[in-house]
Amino acid sequence: MSLTVLSAPAADSTPSPSPTTTERIAPTLQDAQEGATNAASWVEENWSTWLAIGLRVLLILVIAVVLRAVVRRAITKLIDRMGRTGQTMEGTALGGLLVNVERRRQRSQAIGSVLRSVASFLIMGTAALMILGTFEINLAPLLASAGVAGVAIGFGARNLVTDFLSGVFMILEDQYGVGDTIDAGVASGEVVEVGLRVTKLRGENGAIWYVRNGEVKRIGNLSQGWATANVDVTVRASEDLDHVQSVLHDVAETVGKEEPWNERLWGPIEILGLDSVLLDSMVVRVSAKTMPGKAASVERELRWRIKRAFDEADIRIVGGPAVEAEEEAADPSAGVAAPSAHANPTSPQSLAAAPIVPAPAPPSTTK
Repeated sequence: MSLTVLSAPAADSTPSPSPTTTERIAPTLQDAQEGATNAASWVEENWSTWLAIGLRVLLILVIAVVLRAVVRRAITKLIDRMGRTGQTMEGTALGGLLVNVERRRQRSQAIGSVLRSVASFLIMGTAALMILGTFEINLAPLLASAGVAGVAIGFGARNLVTDFLSGVFMILEDQYGVGDTIDAGVASGEVVEVGLRVTKLRGENGAIWYVRNGEVKRIGNLSQGWATANVDVTVRASEDLDHVQSVLHDVAETVGKEEPWNERLWGPIEILGLDSVLLDSMVVRVSAKTMPGKAASVERELRWRIKRAFDEADIRIVGGPAVEAEEEAADPSAGVAAPSAHANPTSPQSLAAAPIVPAPAPPSTTK
C-alpha cells in the first residue's frame, strides 16, 4: 500500500498591474528663468549686428529718397528753363514761326517724363540691390534670373521696345512736333499728338492716322525752316522776253509790298528765267521763299496776279507743250453740193430716169 503525500498548496500570488499613464512634468520657475537668460544672452550677443543692419538699411532708404527727389526737381527745373527759352524765342520773327506752344509743351512733358522715370528706376533699383546685399543675400541667382526674364520679355515685346526707343529719340532730336506737316512714308498729314509709342496724324481728308514710331523709317518735315513757292508761266515763243520779264517784276514788287503777303514771304520774289523752250512755247519760272506751310497760298496769289497783268499787257498764256495753229476761215462754197444732172428735165439722165408710160390702146372698129 502506497502512501500518497499531499503537499499543501502554495499561497496564490497575483501580479500587480504596471502603471501605463505618463506623468506630465510642469515647467518650473527654474526652467523659465533659464529660457529668459538664454534669450537675453542671444539678444545681447546679436543686438549690435541687427542694429547696424537696420541703421544701414534706413540710411540707404533715406539717401535714395533724398537723391531721387533732388534729381527729379533738377529735371523739372531744366524742363521749365527749356520752356522759358522757347517763350523768349517767340518774341522774334524766327522764333514765332518755329516755336509752337502745344508742340513745346508736349515735347517738354515727354522729355521730363522719360528722364524722371529713368532716374527713379536707376536710383531705387540700386538702393534695393544694396539693401539685399546688406542682409547678406546672394544676388548672383537673382541677377541671373532677372537677366533671363529681361531677355525673354525683350524678345516677346521687341516691337514695343522699338517703338518706345524710336519715340524717345524722335522727341529728343525734335524731328517733328504738334502742328507740323510731315511725310512719314506710311502716312502723311498734320501732327496732332506725339507720344513715346504712337504718333497721331490728320490726313488731307480728315482721317486720323495712328503711326507706330518703330515703323517710321524716314521723316519729311514740311513745316521746319522755310518752303518754296514755284510758279511756271507758259507763253508763246513769239513773245518779247524783256516785256514778259518787266511785267513779272512789277507783279513781284506789288505782292512783296502788300499785306499779308509781305509777312508770308521770306525774301524777294525771283524770276529765275527760262525753264524750258519748246517749238511753239516757252516756260518762265518764278520762285519765292515763304513761311512753312504757306507756299500753296502764295503760288495761287502769284498765278492770279500774273494772269491779270498779262491780260492787261496783251501777253497770251498758253497751255500744253505746243500752241495749236489758228483755224483758217471756212470756204462758203464748201457746204454747197455739186450740181446734179437730174435737175434739168431735158437732160438724157432725166429722160432715162422718167417712168415708162404704157402706150394707149388702138381704137376699136364696130360693124
